[in-house]
Amino acid sequence: MLGSLIKFYNIYYIKQFDFIEKMKKLVLLSFLLVVGFSSMAQLSKAEKKEWKAKYKAYKKDLEGFKLLVEENGELKGQLSNTKNKLDELKSKMSDKDAQISALQDENARMKSQVAAANAAAAKARADLNNKPSEAPSPMSMDGVVFKVQVGAFEKKDMSSFFDNNPMFSGETEDGLQKITLGFFRDYWEADTFKKYLREMGVKDAWIVPYKDGQRVPIKDVLEGVI
Repeated sequence: MLGSLIKFYNIYYIKQFDFIEKMKKLVLLSFLLVVGFSSMAQLSKAEKKEWKAKYKAYKKDLEGFKLLVEENGELKGQLSNTKNKLDELKSKMSDKDAQISALQDENARMKSQVAAANAAAAKARADLNNKPSEAPSPMSMDGVVFKVQVGAFEKKDMSSFFDNNPMFSGETEDGLQKITLGFFRDYWEADTFKKYLREMGVKDAWIVPYKDGQRVPIKDVLEGVI
């Protein structure tokens, strides 16, 4: 849009140039005719004589003098309109320049925001890739866990002791409450604990595995842990 305005301004200015030059000549002539006698004191005798002769010639041709004055007034009006149009074009060009400057600033700001967002995303991806995988918490039931069952009781309910005590737990199955002790990630550590319990008189102690919180057969996990 700014380029189109500049092109229009140049074409318009060129077309008006000749008109303005012609108008200047007529204005000058009219000015000399109208105010010529008021400035006679500044002219030489020869110039006074010359301009008096011209003035007398125009006095004999009142119609021509009238046309000259009217044309002079018309040209002055055209000159004023032309100046107003030029001022209007300059104002529009100034507005366009301001709009272009504002758009350039906005574009630079958006580019800066996009660059910052891309940098933040790249950093987040790098942090995610470099972040070590978190091992399950020591008492979490995620993955494979081994406990040692010490008995299964039909009429004994010790569930009130299970809360907030992961080393002592149990579950009810087929009408029996199965009590377990310990919490081990390592099978051999659970096996050693089982042997200690048997030496202490708990003859029915045996290892029970859990996978992601679910009790599973020992054969389903031994291959991956032994």
